[in-house]
Amino acid sequence: MRTIRDLDTVELIIDAQGLLDSIRGPERVIDAGTLRALQQSGNYVVGLFDDEGGQERMVGASIAFFGEPGKRRMHSHITALLPDYRGRGWGRELKEHQRQWAFSRDVGRITWTFDPLVARNAHFFLTVLGARVTGYSVNNYGIFGGGDAGDESDRLDVEWALADIAKPPADDAVVATLEIPEDVEGMRETDAAAAHEWRTRLRGEMEQLLGRGLRIAGFDVKRGYLFTE
Repeated sequence: MRTIRDLDTVELIIDAQGLLDSIRGPERVIDAGTLRALQQSGNYVVGLFDDEGGQERMVGASIAFFGEPGKRRMHSHITALLPDYRGRGWGRELKEHQRQWAFSRDVGRITWTFDPLVARNAHFFLTVLGARVTGYSVNNYGIFGGGDAGDESDRLDVEWALADIAKPPADDAVVATLEIPEDVEGMRETDAAAAHEWRTRLRGEMEQLLGRGLRIAGFDVKRGYLFTE
């Protein structure tokens, strides 16, 4: 059995920081003090708990905060699961919980960023959730450890319109595709130079296609990013 609930004690906040540190590596994405401040000021700070075997354990967490007043928008800072718990649909449950939480507070859109080289995230965000790509930035956070393993942190910006989920583009509307590796995260551990080559190659092709006025309208696990006019 699994549950999703607010991280409303110091002990749970510290557990969440430890969980996120274990997933993202030595470069901390958020500290316990900031998590506590976000939670106490009414933002979205939740954990996903698994009590298989009768002993409850936090296996995921999701953090989001409100955006500019008047825009009915939130920004999702991080949603993460321990590796052993991925591929079970639990990440989707976390995002759906975030969606319903936002709806109940009159929020209509959630934004976030992700590494365009990570295929599992591209598929999840664009195909499963139906978020839309709204921008692309080069080395958005600078060079840091964690998910990018010391490489430059290029990012796609996405917006999840909670009442208007995007559908994949029709095949005849796709005018270009852009392939990415199946598992760049594994590649970064075994061949960091090859992973960086993918970074620079994708950057050049992405900037060229977007510079032609095309837009990213979806993602396919075999063809990669799908561009339309």
